[in-house]
Amino acid sequence: MQRNRFLPDILTTLFDRKGAARRDDDRRDIAGLCYALLAEEGEVSGQKLAEVVLARYRTFDDPAKLKFFEFMNDQLEIDATALAVLAQDYAATGSTESYARVFAASTGKRRKLLRRLNQPAGATADLVSMRVDLLRLMKSNPDLARTDLDFALLLRSWFNLGFLVLKQIDWMAPAALLDKIVAYEAVHAIDDLDDLRRRLSPSDRRCFAFFHPAMPDEPLIFVEVALSDHIPGSVDDLLSENRTPLGPEQATTAVFYSISNCQQGLKGISFGNLLIKEVVKQLSMELPQLTHFVTLSPIPRFKTWLAGQTQDETFGDTAAVVLEGAGSSEEVRAFAARYLLEAKQKDGAPFDPVARFHLSNGAEIFDVHAGADSSANGQAQSGGAMVNYLYDLAEVENNHQAFALKGKIATSRAIKNLTKTPRKANQKEIAS
Repeated sequence: MQRNRFLPDILTTLFDRKGAARRDDDRRDIAGLCYALLAEEGEVSGQKLAEVVLARYRTFDDPAKLKFFEFMNDQLEIDATALAVLAQDYAATGSTESYARVFAASTGKRRKLLRRLNQPAGATADLVSMRVDLLRLMKSNPDLARTDLDFALLLRSWFNLGFLVLKQIDWMAPAALLDKIVAYEAVHAIDDLDDLRRRLSPSDRRCFAFFHPAMPDEPLIFVEVALSDHIPGSVDDLLSENRTPLGPEQATTAVFYSISNCQQGLKGISFGNLLIKEVVKQLSMELPQLTHFVTLSPIPRFKTWLAGQTQDETFGDTAAVVLEGAGSSEEVRAFAARYLLEAKQKDGAPFDPVARFHLSNGAEIFDVHAGADSSANGQAQSGGAMVNYLYDLAEVENNHQAFALKGKIATSRAIKNLTKTPRKANQKEIAS
């Protein structure tokens, strides 16, 4: 894992995505160009052909893009019959030569084309952008999922964690990068430059992002961190305009309060787990007195789940009160704790996507808070409730294995006690 505060300028030069466009005077259609790229011609002049294909694709409207993906999906499909014969031969002989033939046939022309398209400088970013189009068009053309499997496989290998660069972003970062932080923030919207400054400039604030050498000007994922002398229970307080900054030497807790994925074209490729671990290492070296690493996270599906609990004979009345925003702090916390521990998908995984992410990383559900987020989004998703996930470095690996192998959720005693809180609303609350 490489760590640099700022990427060397040479990377931007070497991987400039805005390099001079190659003149497209080739009369072949894009399918013909792709076949040429796959053939011997592609061995000789692959970079030139790839540049032309990518440049032409950038001019396409949606119907043309769909036609291109359908070509990839149908005309560059593996030959399943031939592959079955080769597999039988390999099963019979076990020879290296027969294995090589199986490997070549199973790789397919589609994956080969994508690899060759990735030859020019800046091509990786083009292919990530191309997958954004593919994912969007897949919604009404589900058969394209076969092509997406090849995209995802190759992007996962190209964005191997060993290639990622961890970079700290502060108020002095280039303006173009700061603009992207504002645009990509997905948890707590950044209202203006003053809001951005409050998150990046004070001595008790940090922001870290992963970059890739092939896309040096594009963050892949970033996390915003607040240094604190306690485990906070309100993002309103954490982001307040009137708060007094804390000296870093006084901090005992690092709070991960926002994690945002930036590249839709890399959907399904997880960076968050490693990002948190790397930032914990970085902060531990910088501030060895830190004793707690926690999140202050949203509970995005809490109200959706709560709406389904209002008919329950035992606690439905209280659920309705909480759903309407009239519940007490303890009632909100009790229902939030029960939701995080008991609400499941059909496959048994937690219903809440943020919970799935942190629990799979080895975190513990530490505490829940009512009235923690007054933003419109926070009110709509969870009625303002938020949760702390604790990353206990001594237990992270054990928690991860227990969750992955047995579905066991690591949780504090306080959370367990909350789930036992009586949930029967009194008649005065119901009437009001």
